[in-house]
Amino acid sequence: MAILRFRVYWEDDDSVYRDIAIRHTQNFFDLHSCILKSFEFDSKHKATFYRSNDNWLRGREISLEKYDKAYKAEPLIMGDTAISSEISNPNQKFIYEYDFNKFWHFMVELINVDKEENKKLTYPSCIRTEGIAPSQYGTKGLVDSRLAEMEEKYDLQPDALREGFSEQGEDGEAVETSEEEEDVANEENDGF
Repeated sequence: MAILRFRVYWEDDDSVYRDIAIRHTQNFFDLHSCILKSFEFDSKHKATFYRSNDNWLRGREISLEKYDKAYKAEPLIMGDTAISSEISNPNQKFIYEYDFNKFWHFMVELINVDKEENKKLTYPSCIRTEGIAPSQYGTKGLVDSRLAEMEEKYDLQPDALREGFSEQGEDGEAVETSEEEEDVANEENDGF
């Protein structure tokens, strides 16, 4: 059974991508679900694939469902369309669009075909992750809160000098301060 490996790039930054391995007999709904999971997106929104050429021009649509919009040709439905039926060349490309309000775009490119399955994997599977995934709804909770805590912890406020920090440079020599900085420091120290 052929295993297809797709590289899924985030359109805004091609250094952010996921490699997904999927059986050629699986359908586009399986690929859609794996892309969302690998980029940590929920599955609450509309989605569609477009068959594409090397210039990333949109071709036939492979949609999650038939939406209330005008189509040039009837869309294929993800759950009914095997991936192998839409691959016409060894570097086949697709455009994946998710959430028609926010318009998340991903470029999907076939990068490898393996003849043997990896018995340790459950297909489809994300087998490589590069870069930090974009946040679907704004800030990434865990990463951003940790960064904010670290910034707060090491943020040197004007009163940091009273907490054991000196005005010496790295080489131990005194660092010159402007008269304005000295005035501010003196005003703050007068309160104690």
